[in-house]
Amino acid sequence: MSGSGGALLVAGTTSDAGKSVLVAGLCRLLARRGVSVAPFKAQNMSNNSVVTLDGGEIGRAQALQARACGLEPSVRFNPVLLKPGSDRTSQLVVRGKAVTSVGARDYMTHRQWLRGVVADELASLRAEFDVVICEGAGSPAEINLRATDLANMGLARAANLPVVVVGDIDRGGVLAHLFGTVAVLEPEDQALIAGFVVNKFRGDVGLLEPGLDQLRELTGRPTLGVVPFAEGLWIDAEDSLSTIVDAPVGRPAPPIGRDWLRVAAIRLPRVSNATDVEALACEPGVSVHWVSDPSRLTDADLVVIPGSKSTVADLDWLRASGLADALSARAAAGGPILGICGGYQMLGRRIVDDVESGAGVVDGLGLLDLDVEFAADKVLAQSAGESDGIAVSGYEIHHGRVTRTGDLPLLRHDDGTPEGSVRGAVSGTHWHGLLESDDYRRRLLTRVAATTGRDFTVAPNTSVAAERTAQLDLLADLVEQHVAVDEVMALIERGAPSGLPVVGTALTVR
Repeated sequence: MSGSGGALLVAGTTSDAGKSVLVAGLCRLLARRGVSVAPFKAQNMSNNSVVTLDGGEIGRAQALQARACGLEPSVRFNPVLLKPGSDRTSQLVVRGKAVTSVGARDYMTHRQWLRGVVADELASLRAEFDVVICEGAGSPAEINLRATDLANMGLARAANLPVVVVGDIDRGGVLAHLFGTVAVLEPEDQALIAGFVVNKFRGDVGLLEPGLDQLRELTGRPTLGVVPFAEGLWIDAEDSLSTIVDAPVGRPAPPIGRDWLRVAAIRLPRVSNATDVEALACEPGVSVHWVSDPSRLTDADLVVIPGSKSTVADLDWLRASGLADALSARAAAGGPILGICGGYQMLGRRIVDDVESGAGVVDGLGLLDLDVEFAADKVLAQSAGESDGIAVSGYEIHHGRVTRTGDLPLLRHDDGTPEGSVRGAVSGTHWHGLLESDDYRRRLLTRVAATTGRDFTVAPNTSVAAERTAQLDLLADLVEQHVAVDEVMALIERGAPSGLPVVGTALTVR
């Protein structure tokens, strides 16, 4: 699997340890230095995805990493994507296209040919780019999954990659996490672990250094960086841990007018593309929170029902939780509601689903006059158009098609085809990313403020694209200032380390 370009694998002690942001920061830093660099995540498990120019879908984090490299998103950067539809099954997406639905045990039957897919894509990238920065998945210490691993030590062993393990000190126990991650691995895997990075540190690093010195004595491996906690990093958060109920999204500046606008984003059990609401949170004076309690809808100025990987199941949850009744009462009172993709489908009168849930005909909430039918083929498209003279863009990832509507369209594609629905203060669309269209978002918030009587003035110059670029540059700055970049580059150039000691009682994978 080796190629002409150097490569590194960034693994993590846990999910959300900082793998994605460290990879993005390294990619951005190298690109700023004129290095030809590409990201790679062999296998991702996420319902936050984007549509690529080559017509597939990949994890959103890899799209951000591609942007950090100055590249357009491509299925090459994330050849295997698992999109959980329940606690036991996931949709398997290979090279950007949905292949089948798999359970944990079913997935083992696919591992051999998926290894070939991963090997081919990584070799191709290494032949084209000077450096490929690979991101692991979850933790390499999940030794129960080692036999089927494509993204962690399975990838590192196959491609002979040096591995840096990152741990999140904000959760506590980071030294034990780093040590334990190495110690449970079999000797051949341990041999590739070259060093550590500590993420989200707060306070005096001098207090941590004795522990890092002992970690080196215990493992024979250095800590290559201690990255401080950065308040400004939040856009394009991929992990489900970023959608905590009642937690704010982002850190908005104070309002320009007297009042804040309050946005309640419903935290569906199988929420997908949760990052759609981040564009709202970029705006000064807009407070966005994830909610799961009906009472939280009462004082919200705008309620957003985001996408879902399990539309019918999440619609059942809305009803069982009392949120469906709260949404109906809100609509009757003229309160603004926006549904996106699966959330849009739930707002209609009828859903016919023999594909995703197999539930057949299901009643929707009836707040929009439309019928939706699921098809086996998934719509994957980057889209552009206009809404009342405002240029808009977005992307579509959905099985459901609108088969009938009696509502006005929310917008129109460039070819004039209507998209979305508007009925009073309730609206919806299949387009993800629509709220990143700055002029459209400003108009939406202005209308919401007028409807709810808020003294709110929308900022004239907020740019989501500029905010995303600024965050990538902040990541690169953090890496440059707090990571031993020259040592990391030496690892990439040398390849897999040698002569490192075996730690603890290493296990043999069966």
